[in-house]
Amino acid sequence: MSIESFKRVYVCTKPYLFMIFLQASYGLNGLVIKCALNKGLNHYTFSVYKNAFAALFIGPFAFFLERKIRPKMTISIFLKIMLLGLLGPVIDQNLLFGGMKFTTVTFAAAMRNIVPVITFVMALIVRLETVKMKSLHSQGKILGTLVTVGGAMMMTLIRGPSIRFPWTNDHTLHHQTSVNTFNTQDQLKGSLMVTASCFSWASFLIVQALTLKSYPAELSFATLVCMIGALEGSLLVVVAERANASVWSINWDIKLLAEIYSGILCSGCAYYISGVVMQDKGPVFVAVFSPLGLVFVAILGSTILAEKLNLGSVLGAVIIVFGLYLVLWGKCKDQNRQDQESSIAQQQCDEHEDSDVKTQCC
Repeated sequence: MSIESFKRVYVCTKPYLFMIFLQASYGLNGLVIKCALNKGLNHYTFSVYKNAFAALFIGPFAFFLERKIRPKMTISIFLKIMLLGLLGPVIDQNLLFGGMKFTTVTFAAAMRNIVPVITFVMALIVRLETVKMKSLHSQGKILGTLVTVGGAMMMTLIRGPSIRFPWTNDHTLHHQTSVNTFNTQDQLKGSLMVTASCFSWASFLIVQALTLKSYPAELSFATLVCMIGALEGSLLVVVAERANASVWSINWDIKLLAEIYSGILCSGCAYYISGVVMQDKGPVFVAVFSPLGLVFVAILGSTILAEKLNLGSVLGAVIIVFGLYLVLWGKCKDQNRQDQESSIAQQQCDEHEDSDVKTQCC
């Protein structure tokens, strides 16, 4: 394969490779955070520290690599970045982990996978996504989104018999389990908190796509969102924890590892990667990969934690892959149609000999 052919293949597959890498990072992040929460991780300060580490990591890259292409900051862009810092690092993370206290991790994981549907509807409202009901590829996008969410729900809600795979760890780990009982009011509160976090994250993706149109500097954008998110999160910690200064303590343990890993990969790099992909494919393309993280969690859990996969998890993973294929097929057809329309418009424009008509046409 020649260098030019390799470059063309890389350009075509880059968005897919980026999103697969991102979801694999999210999958490992879930295991790390789970261990940290068991060690008493405070989700308020966790949000602050992870975004601070993210800003410190990607800030130098943004300063040097984008100093010549960074657009001028305006009041409108700054207000959008402040809103993004509130939607993602503050509201989304704290509602998600706070809601887990009153429900279960399984419920939170299941509800989290309604994000692609919410994002799809929001993208239609703000016209970032187009749907023609008589078009086959538009029907494929809608059906694929629903199928992907259905597969994710199956992975988290349906059990079935256990299945052993060649990569499954043979160790037998005896985990001490505790049964938490919640009253109806607490369950309702937790359900509303997790649901609100899903809407917050979907809104983050939409506002991010709109902001990057006027501020197409992904590294600088990610740095600013993390910095603003850390500052806004600090105010929330002061309000929520008041005089409890012990929540700010940092020790060399799994909690610090979770903050560094989650901050660098799942905040800073994630905002940058999603921004790069979103510039080309749109917010729905980014959101529809979210349930793929459950597949990586299942694989990592069976490999690292010696957890046995069940039939429901395997079938759900297969359905997720099928749903992703439908959405990506629809998006690919949309892209081809847009390219053809642009090519035809350019050809018609070039055919005009009159310069005034050509200028008006183009």
